[in-house]
Amino acid sequence: MSAVPIEGPVEGEIPEGISPDARETWPSSELISSWLGDVDLDVEWRPGETSDVAADDLEAVAAARRFRDVLGRFASGVTVVTAMSGGEPVGMTCQSFSSVSLDPPLVLFIPARTSRAWPMMQRAGRFCVNFLAHDQADLSNAMASRGNDKFAGLAWTPSAGTGSPVLPGTLGHVDCTIHAVHEAGDHFVVIGRVLDLVASDEAELPLLYYQGQYRTTT
Repeated sequence: MSAVPIEGPVEGEIPEGISPDARETWPSSELISSWLGDVDLDVEWRPGETSDVAADDLEAVAAARRFRDVLGRFASGVTVVTAMSGGEPVGMTCQSFSSVSLDPPLVLFIPARTSRAWPMMQRAGRFCVNFLAHDQADLSNAMASRGNDKFAGLAWTPSAGTGSPVLPGTLGHVDCTIHAVHEAGDHFVVIGRVLDLVASDEAELPLLYYQGQYRTTT
């Protein structure tokens, strides 16, 4: 089963689901600059994501690292968000995932503006969030990479609701259509409406991300 393609926004137009006045709610350029400085140095934030900071601006580098280190004290699970685009599977590792609403059933994930997978997922209009198990750090790293063939040798199956890839050995997954998209600084907040969800019996312990490293429970 494959996803039905949805036409993407024309360049220069506001994509569906994004508020026309979203830019007015962004932090000021001065505030952003006070944290990140000019583009130059990559500072890892989430698996597969970096923020560019001016290497010669020691104050900006210190502020960015402090932001990362303090927020890194919040442990989170690790997911891989997948979709079908042009008949081919696409995927991205995502630490920023959360449930939103029970009625209607909504979840969210937060891709970076620099994500290569997100524009294809947006055009598809649907996605599947796979919850990674404790022994799937290599899978997380593969999906966080810039490689073109992330699914090579991976025996995935299409989800029941959208046909998006369900990955083997995971804790479970939620299958969604895109409900809304909101701009949020250098990321998008993507809200999905859940069509189907499955808890797997293949694994019990989760893969966690804490202080810039993979962890698990014992």
